[in-house]
Amino acid sequence: MPRFAANLSMMYTELAFTERFAAAAKDGFKAVEYLFPYDYPVQDLQKLLQDNGLTQVLFNTPPGNWAAGERGMASIPGREEEFKLGFEQALDYARALGNRTLHVMAGLIQPEQDRAKHRAVYLRNLAYAALLADRDGITIVIEPINTRDIPGYFLNRQDEAQEICQEAGVENLRVQFDIYHCQIVEGDVATKLRRDMSLQHAGIGHVQIAGVPDRQEPDQGEVNYPYLFGLLDELGYQGWIGCEYRPRAGTSEGLSWVKPWLK
Repeated sequence: MPRFAANLSMMYTELAFTERFAAAAKDGFKAVEYLFPYDYPVQDLQKLLQDNGLTQVLFNTPPGNWAAGERGMASIPGREEEFKLGFEQALDYARALGNRTLHVMAGLIQPEQDRAKHRAVYLRNLAYAALLADRDGITIVIEPINTRDIPGYFLNRQDEAQEICQEAGVENLRVQFDIYHCQIVEGDVATKLRRDMSLQHAGIGHVQIAGVPDRQEPDQGEVNYPYLFGLLDELGYQGWIGCEYRPRAGTSEGLSWVKPWLK
C-alpha cells in the first residue's frame, strides 16, 4: 500500500508556507516533505507538524546561494567546510523534526571542469555526512536530476548514483529515485526500480513522483503510475512517496488521483 507525502514547496502554493501543513492534513496526507526548512525556527515547524498530525519525511541540506543559481555544493572543490557547516545545520533540524531522511544536493559542474575531481570531493563529503547522520539513525540520499530542469547538475543517472553509493561504502547512503527525472533522462523506469530495489548495498531510500513531461499531477502524461505503485508494493518498498509536482490549478482540486490511498 503506497504512502504519499505532500511536497509543500510545490503543492499548496496558493497558501503561505505555514498554512500548507494544515491544508495537506485536511486533504488526508499523513506526511510532508519540502525543499528547505531553514527560513523558519525549528520550534515553529515542530508545532505545525504536531498540530496537524504530520510526519516530516524529507528535506534538502543547504544548497548554497539558491537565488544566484547554486544547487548544492557537495561535489564542488573548495566548498568542503561550507558543506560541513550546512550539513550540521541540516542535521540539527532533522533531529528536532524527527526527519529520518536528508537529501544532499550535489551541485553544478561546467563542461570545462574536472569531473573526476568533483567526484572525489563528492565521495568524501557523502562519507562524512553519512557517518555523522548514522549516529542519529538518519539516512542520506542523493538524487539524479534531469538536465532540462537543472542544466549542469552533477548527477543525472540512476546507475551512476548507485555506483557512488557503493563506492562511498557507508550503510546509510541511498538513492532518491525521482520517477519524473528518471523518465526524462533514461526511461525504462520499471526495470530500474526492479534492479535498484534489489541491491544489497545502497538501493533506494526515497521515491518521488510527478507527471511527465509537464511535472503536474501524475494522472496525466506518459508514465503509468498505477502500474508503478503496484510494482513498488511488489518490490517491498516501505518508504514514503513524495508528491513533488506543480498542480495544474488548485492543489486540493487536483487530488482525485490519490484520494483512494489517503483514506
